[in-house]
Amino acid sequence: MIKNIEEVSCAFLHDIDLVCFSHLRWGFVFQRPNHLLSRFSKHQRVFFIEEPIFYEGEDKLQIENYNENLFVVTPHMKNKPSEQHVAKQQKKFIDNLFTNMNIEKYFAWYYTPMALPFTSHLKPQLVVYDCMDELSAFKFAPPQLTILEKQLFKKANVVFTGGQSIYESKKNAHHNIYAFPSSIDKHHFGKARKIKEDPDDQKHIPHPRFGFFGVIDERFDIDLIDSVAKAKPDWHFVLLGPIVKIDPASLPKYHNIHYLGGKKYDELPNYIAGWDIAMVAFAMNESTRFISPTKTPEYLAAGKPVISTPIRDVVRPYGDNKLVHIVDNAQEFIEAGEEELSKKRKSSWLKKVDDFLLYNSWDRTWGQMVRHIEDAYVLNTAKSKLKERKAYV
Repeated sequence: MIKNIEEVSCAFLHDIDLVCFSHLRWGFVFQRPNHLLSRFSKHQRVFFIEEPIFYEGEDKLQIENYNENLFVVTPHMKNKPSEQHVAKQQKKFIDNLFTNMNIEKYFAWYYTPMALPFTSHLKPQLVVYDCMDELSAFKFAPPQLTILEKQLFKKANVVFTGGQSIYESKKNAHHNIYAFPSSIDKHHFGKARKIKEDPDDQKHIPHPRFGFFGVIDERFDIDLIDSVAKAKPDWHFVLLGPIVKIDPASLPKYHNIHYLGGKKYDELPNYIAGWDIAMVAFAMNESTRFISPTKTPEYLAAGKPVISTPIRDVVRPYGDNKLVHIVDNAQEFIEAGEEELSKKRKSSWLKKVDDFLLYNSWDRTWGQMVRHIEDAYVLNTAKSKLKERKAYV
């Protein structure tokens, strides 16, 4: 068992680049890709290639250097190109990037199968698929995504999943697949336990406060928040995060619901510190069937009680271990909130939380992933050498 990052042997990373193809933008919300690839960038060059931005200007490739080894690559394309032009131009962008940045020995890391049409010509040393979500269930998912994912499973040398439930759904699709549920940066969120001063846009909000941070989209349980806020006008709901893929007008508007917009990762502990209870307020639908919300252990690391809808990867293990309240409807939410607000002491619960989270960290997750990548890399290299020898027989 890896307990310290020093136990990880990652010398092989220094001689190879990592090229990542993502459906998420690096600067949108700091989440799983940011945590993992930031750690890889301490040992190797990382190229994080985003989906195109369509605008009025000419086609171009924007490269931002986030640190010495981390490059965020964003294609820009003139509005309304055909699907064929997009794939052709992305392929051209990739080829130019490889030439200009002298990318020769590398492994490809996929977050989206939709990158396959313009990367099938590449010859990486290794292919990694980090399947963090069931993307085909998301709103506006491309119809060809499921077919392309099957192709990616055939292409990948090693597959990781973003939680236990999605692992169980995909485990028969690949021979070398491992579950890596959401991890935490305990030090970062642990700051919330000591912060006393509210941010300016939160300090005027009365207590008790129920907080949520994350993307507010088709996964967010609008009806639950609407019902609870209406039934408990003296409870205040603080919602942090961008609103995407849904009409903002569809969100409930009451005096006790406060939409504070997106916040930087570094700012989150300052807001969480001022909450009484944190929420994992996801609706139960196809888009949430396999999610493993990172915010669950982050709330707990911040020392906040949590009320969650019955998301499978929250129920197991957090609900089963009595670390989080699991509720099915507004009435159960209210009962859990009243129970939690009536508690005078939470020291025994907090001790149980800290014991449970003891070895849960992004460093440890990254280290375990490196072990699997190295094993796959060694095996793949050996197979390649064997093929070369046979070719000369």
